[in-house]
Amino acid sequence: MRVGYLGPKSSFTYKATKNFFKEAELSPLPTIVSTLKAIEMNQFDYCVIPIENSVEGTIHPALDFLYHQGNVPVQAEVILPISQNLMIHPNWIGKINQLKIVKSHPQALAQTQQFLEENYSSLKQEITDSTTQAAKWLSDNKDEPAMAIASKEAAKEYQLEIIQSDIQDMKTNQTRFWVIGRKKIDWYKEKSTIFRQTIGVKMEQNQAGNLHKILSAFSWRGIDLTKIESRPLKTRLGDYFFLIDIKVENLMLVEMALQEITELGGEIKDFGTYYAHQPINC
Repeated sequence: MRVGYLGPKSSFTYKATKNFFKEAELSPLPTIVSTLKAIEMNQFDYCVIPIENSVEGTIHPALDFLYHQGNVPVQAEVILPISQNLMIHPNWIGKINQLKIVKSHPQALAQTQQFLEENYSSLKQEITDSTTQAAKWLSDNKDEPAMAIASKEAAKEYQLEIIQSDIQDMKTNQTRFWVIGRKKIDWYKEKSTIFRQTIGVKMEQNQAGNLHKILSAFSWRGIDLTKIESRPLKTRLGDYFFLIDIKVENLMLVEMALQEITELGGEIKDFGTYYAHQPINC
């Protein structure tokens, strides 16, 4: 089994992928879009991408690609606790007050803003494509006066010194990862208590009451929605689709609600119906 994931190795996505696929051949890919394009082109059996963080919300490049271009369904979800860690190159031990830059992925920087403001407000914040890329850059540029925010695995991989652990502002920080592929996955469902369906809904006409119509189809049937969010359709200003996560307890009731929305003029994009891992201790 070949699995592509948003890399590089030692990234949080790698950690989630390795936890889910114990013995698969794992291949890192540079961006979310390239990872999703690879599964669309049948280059892998599955791919794994981050879709939402509990602090920063939905990861929009993933959602937008899946809605507008994706045709391969979500087959599983992994929920991973996220620990952000501040690290330096060993050359800078004892000289922390000389550092001028902190590098990381924008999500990691956002998840640690309070910590950085209170402790390192004078440092310039620079963005990298991933937290692990920040760690690798630090390893490759040992003379630069910089620190990085990344995982403990990345610090170990690139022989960096962690000067403070768990610096995320919210200690319950978690990220949802989607496993996307054409073949059903069922080996983990006995360990899962969350059964979800994710859909995108676009109404035929942009008019008052559209959202109420959609929500009413679920409400009067007693169907619990765990998330609802609007995203631009990228057609013209003011046109949106709605992203909805449904807690599935009765598949027939959900199917009836979706049929009602269709009859009311809604166009539904089904991202998939899947079980989710509970947060894992790793």
